Amino acid sequence: MDEFASVLRAWRDRVDPVEVGLPAGGARRAPGLRREELAALAGVSVDYIVRLEQGRSTHPSPQLLGALANALRLTPEERDHLHRIAGVAPPPPTVVPRLVTPGVQRLIDRLGDVPLGVFSATWDILLWNDLWAALTGDPSDRRGLDANLVWRHFTLGHAGTEFDELHEEEFSADLVADLRMAVGRYPADARLADLVARLRTVSPDFAERWSIARVAEHRSSRKTVTDTPVGRITLDCDVLTVPGGDLRIVVYTAVPGSEDASRLDLLRVTGLQRLHAAGVEQSG
Repeated sequence: MDEFASVLRAWRDRVDPVEVGLPAGGARRAPGLRREELAALAGVSVDYIVRLEQGRSTHPSPQLLGALANALRLTPEERDHLHRIAGVAPPPPTVVPRLVTPGVQRLIDRLGDVPLGVFSATWDILLWNDLWAALTGDPSDRRGLDANLVWRHFTLGHAGTEFDELHEEEFSADLVADLRMAVGRYPADARLADLVARLRTVSPDFAERWSIARVAEHRSSRKTVTDTPVGRITLDCDVLTVPGGDLRIVVYTAVPGSEDASRLDLLRVTGLQRLHAAGVEQSG
């Protein structure tokens, strides 16, 4: 518990008493909260705070850790760290994050030479670049379940895309296992629970895979996109996870120097021209 004692003292010292509703002024020998003030805010005895800071109390409860986190005004990352070093699982977030950070937005804006799509932890598409739309179809008009990759895969199939037998099985299995992992992280998310319930009702394939209770991340696949303006393109698909926000950036790439790479280059020109022309027609 040396780390626990160390961070507890450091975090107590940095809290401005005024920020937690205590009166300003008064002689203080050290910055931050006094032990008795932290004890009062967290609803425990001063002696218990002393024992925690001296490493003599080794089993704080989740309720106490939550009270300390609130009293110390910890960030979500600091709160989770406090739980982990106490040997307690961090409290799960309540809903799936859907916020696309400015950094991810800039990444999408800059990397226009490869198809990129941004998905939530439940595989709702949130953002994409023009080359993604030219390759897979423009997702702009998709709403609700129609914007969810898992729903579309298990209810509509994968029209316009071909897998070899191995990668098709891996893709289906990984999507279900990844969605189950999301359920573990966000057990209170009603939209996620509804998605799983509906999939289990309408897709026997999904229901059977769900019953296996496999848990894993979907990280990569290989597929051939058949319905493009430039013909068939075989691509490697890699999934990058954004720390903190739990977003997934899906990146399609072709083997350098291959015919598929040449077709992707051609799509970058002809496909984008068609996409932009369609956008002009719709706005006209």
